[in-house]
Amino acid sequence: MKVIENQTFDKERALYGSNGLVVKNCSFDGPADGESALKESKNIETEHCFFNLRYPFWHDDGLVIRDCEMTELCRAALWYSSHIKIVDTKMHGIKAVRECSDVTIENSDIISPEFGWSVRNIQMRHSTAQSEYFMMRSENLHFEDVQFKGKYSFQYIRNASFENCVFDTKDAFWHSENVTVKNSVVKGEYLAWYSEGLTLVNCKIIGTQPLCYCKNLKLIDCEMIDTDFAFEKSQVEATVTTPVISVKNPLSGQIHVPEVGEVIMDDENARGEVIISRQEHCNTAKKCNCA
Repeated sequence: MKVIENQTFDKERALYGSNGLVVKNCSFDGPADGESALKESKNIETEHCFFNLRYPFWHDDGLVIRDCEMTELCRAALWYSSHIKIVDTKMHGIKAVRECSDVTIENSDIISPEFGWSVRNIQMRHSTAQSEYFMMRSENLHFEDVQFKGKYSFQYIRNASFENCVFDTKDAFWHSENVTVKNSVVKGEYLAWYSEGLTLVNCKIIGTQPLCYCKNLKLIDCEMIDTDFAFEKSQVEATVTTPVISVKNPLSGQIHVPEVGEVIMDDENARGEVIISRQEHCNTAKKCNCA
């Protein structure tokens, strides 16, 4: 592995097509304002480097990025690349990771709108993220101890698991397929509409109108806070440990709750049951009050 240290690069494609390179304490910055510094490269390691120019890692295979900073001007940093490990790094440019595969991110900070689109096989641990449309259309995700804030997250994702995470988000998990969320907090409006095969285990769900138009939805020992008009038109099996403000027209299945303010059943096709732990189950053919 050739080692490059303590240098500044600002020309177009400064290290284009490199193979077997370790870059330490270098800056990709300067008046030439060049793009694509390490495009079409293989087996690259960067350590404690500063990236202030666009598109540094496109069409690369075999990347280790450690203790680096990618600024707001480092747009679209990693596209069409594979076998990537990112550790202790700031990714603060828009569209930082797109169309990549086999990605591991640890102990990193992401501030990047439109991050993670169409990524395959990504693990993220012990990290923070702010984004909009985060991870859209990605597949095979595993997140652990991730704190996220932003709108429209995890839409159209497939085959994913999340553990010990905190998500402050809106319209999360729309149209998602085969997703499991465990021991996590999910706060925001309109959670997981049109999802299929979503399972939430020991989670805290906060916000209005969650979990509507879902197929094969499961909740296991979850809290629901400030949730109204929940489960509309959903196929659902749920055990909820806290009172729910209102449930509206569940399509099928059973919802077990300790208390519910209102059950609205004004759709003749809604056949779901709301079962109150201290009362007989509600009539499924009409609006009823179970408080």
